[in-house]
Amino acid sequence: MAHTCNIFAILLCALAVNGQTSAKTSGPRNLIFMISDGFGVASEALARSYTQQTTGYPSNWGSVLDSVLVGLTRTRSNDTLVTDSAAGATAFSCAQKSFNGGIGISADGRPCGTVLEAAKRKGYVTGLVTTARISHATPAAFAAHAADRNMEDLIAQQMLGIGIGLNSSANGRGSVDLMFGGGQCYFLPKNNKAGCRSDDVDLWQTAQSQGFTALNNRQQFDSLAFNAPLPVLALFAPSHMAYEIDRNPAEQPSLSEMTAKALSLLHSASANVPADHPGFMVMIEGARIDMAGHDNDPATHLHDILEYWKAINVVRNFISLNPSTLLVSTSDHETGGLTLGVEPEYAWYPSVLKPVQRSAEVICKELNRMTGRAQLDRHIARVVMPQYLGITDSSATEVSTVSEAIQSGFKACKRAVGHVISARARIGWTTSGHTGADVGLYAYGSGSEEIRGSMDNTQVGGFLASYLGVDLDSTTRELANLSTFQKDVEKKRQHKHEHR
Repeated sequence: MAHTCNIFAILLCALAVNGQTSAKTSGPRNLIFMISDGFGVASEALARSYTQQTTGYPSNWGSVLDSVLVGLTRTRSNDTLVTDSAAGATAFSCAQKSFNGGIGISADGRPCGTVLEAAKRKGYVTGLVTTARISHATPAAFAAHAADRNMEDLIAQQMLGIGIGLNSSANGRGSVDLMFGGGQCYFLPKNNKAGCRSDDVDLWQTAQSQGFTALNNRQQFDSLAFNAPLPVLALFAPSHMAYEIDRNPAEQPSLSEMTAKALSLLHSASANVPADHPGFMVMIEGARIDMAGHDNDPATHLHDILEYWKAINVVRNFISLNPSTLLVSTSDHETGGLTLGVEPEYAWYPSVLKPVQRSAEVICKELNRMTGRAQLDRHIARVVMPQYLGITDSSATEVSTVSEAIQSGFKACKRAVGHVISARARIGWTTSGHTGADVGLYAYGSGSEEIRGSMDNTQVGGFLASYLGVDLDSTTRELANLSTFQKDVEKKRQHKHEHR
């Protein structure tokens, strides 16, 4: 596609404009922290084996992540050995344990200063990029403070600096200069048909009044110059962005494309300041890797991992031109308990995933519109199996498994579809939730030699703060009087089938 071939050109143009096409050994320090939500070491093995088999690469071939593996991250939260994304991201952002569901707060419920907020206070340019809602748990934990991750009305306001009161919010727009992702509905009032807030607050208009360039479609994204001024708020979907397997490139940019443009914009903004000024800090999340794991949907999980690899490649190319930049990549937790190989065979079959064309989520939305068992069975046998899943010899059992699952609800349907593919590929899943397994830790660029071995998630957060030279404690003190509660949260509309 024309969209994807421009990724590296965007970066090269941005660097040329700033007169920095040759490598530097000094200058502003940049931090690119990437979170592959729900991505465990078995997920990396799945994507590696699939790529080896479908491209003919040798058995010793490794991915772009394999080449920068430096250790493991331990993932537990304060209150349980199996974390959720809110506590996991807070460990990275605040270098403190929190309880499951807590956003940017310590175990005692008090707001904790985040590495992004502290970076902004010190003069860094900052950004958040995600394929989830921008107010979802992981990005929220870097720029908001809430007692519960479901308080997304409050979280969205805080991400614009409303009520935060930090020195970095003196400009009236908070600690984040760039936000790319989904979740526009939490920025729109309840009287807007596209809004999902429980109040009449119009944050979309507020953002523009604060000076944000506000974008909500692919065409506007493509038209945004690589050296456009910040701040920028670009939200491409009412809720989460599409899975990579389902994404229409004419409607939504990919994670790698958002990464490329974000780095261009942040680099340009940080270059237009004195030479001794800090650079930029950005958190980039491959969020939907996790959601496919919740659905036990292996092909969809795979395609979001492959796109995450592309984003990693974009970052590595950026670092080759900007050596004073560090990439750290890890996961908040593993999702699904993925197993490659199911008894009694010593085998699994990556080729089964290749013909799959749609996610279980999209398939089940379509099945939900069917009326009557006969129509369901016909559509599953004649369309879903051969066209969407690449199964031309489906059994009556496979068809009935999916057909009966849709009667039990959307979540059951998605898992049934995922399990049809998984059974043929000999892939196993132990849960539709998270696990307590360690996850991979990856690093590349300036300072990467300083992060090694098995690290607690809070130690990873501490390393990020140390690399940037920021003070989390003083930022925390500024937040002492911040309210972390949203009124009537129990009454607000919740998204169905939400993943944690």
